[in-house]
Amino acid sequence: MASTLPTNPSLDKLRDEARRFQRAEGIALHAAQFAVARRYGFTGWPALVHYLRLAADLSADPGAVDEDALDPADRLCSWASLRYDESDAPPRWQVAADLLAAHPGLVDRNIWCAAVASDPAAVARHLARRPALADTGGGPFGWVPMMYLCYSRIPLARSVNDVLAAATLLLDAGADPNGGYLWCGMSTPFTLLTGVFGEGEQGPRRQPRHPHATALAELLLRRGAHPVDQQTLYNRMFRPDDSHLELLFAHGLAGAGPSPWERRLGEAMETREQMWQRQIHWAAQHGFSDRLELLAQHGVDVSGAELVTPAFPDDPNARNDDGATPLHQAAWEGDLPLIRRLLEAGADPSITDDRFGSTPLEWAEHAYQAEAAELLRAATSATT
Repeated sequence: MASTLPTNPSLDKLRDEARRFQRAEGIALHAAQFAVARRYGFTGWPALVHYLRLAADLSADPGAVDEDALDPADRLCSWASLRYDESDAPPRWQVAADLLAAHPGLVDRNIWCAAVASDPAAVARHLARRPALADTGGGPFGWVPMMYLCYSRIPLARSVNDVLAAATLLLDAGADPNGGYLWCGMSTPFTLLTGVFGEGEQGPRRQPRHPHATALAELLLRRGAHPVDQQTLYNRMFRPDDSHLELLFAHGLAGAGPSPWERRLGEAMETREQMWQRQIHWAAQHGFSDRLELLAQHGVDVSGAELVTPAFPDDPNARNDDGATPLHQAAWEGDLPLIRRLLEAGADPSITDDRFGSTPLEWAEHAYQAEAAELLRAATSATT
């Protein structure tokens, strides 16, 4: 099964929910607790309580941090890191780079700053004084240093050698290659690999992969990171690139035994079957034939998948359930050839969607698709 708990779940709130259900249905408390546990994907109340107690120690909500109250060192770590919320964006990371340029000594303030800056010399100095820091939580999110290194997107133009040197120092000193946390208490862990591979619902410009993703992921996998990383597979499923899958398959994704996180969280995590079915369904519905073929080559049963071949819309201004047009979607993806083709077919760049009240241009700007925004800006100006 897989947990369907809301973000930042609370045992007290769930106890209250069970009591309300008990009173409403006129049943025993244990029966109400069982019903609530089943509703959220657990086999019973004890399993739900066990998960919540684990999650209390493993959870972090990066978006809940009051950055105005942070000291400069913690502010650097917060601004530099992917937080996986709507605040992720290039301007934050540039502000972090500006802060470090103004105060270069921050990397010597603590190891979490040194890690987020991928500064191997500074990391080495901290570890020389206290090797145990390699696996010690701290900074604004309570993360270990490797988490800040892997989730950092600060534009410092670090070379791949710098990044790998800093990561190797931490791993050699005892950093766990399977480290991670539960984002807002949700049961799919955000691991080191998750941070390295990046992307997700906010798109590749707001939540990009690490600049040296392949080399850093290779290092982690060679040093023991488990290749079954459910959040990575989810975050990277939205676009047709399969480089993450190819790398993970090369390191045993298809036949790997239980991961440390699967053993720790048990039934709260999705099953392998659920993991693969999500991948198959998305690939089939979005015409990712290469992905289906890759999955099949590695023993994943895709026999029931019905591939939907993407087709150019008969009506370029047709709206989906959220009132968005094909031009909105193309703008979000930054698909320049499709944007041009839609505009030539009569797509109206001034149409606003029903959910956000935004034009395709505003979708492109929100996704930091600069090239698409420029094209749509010109098209919008031409129609006014």
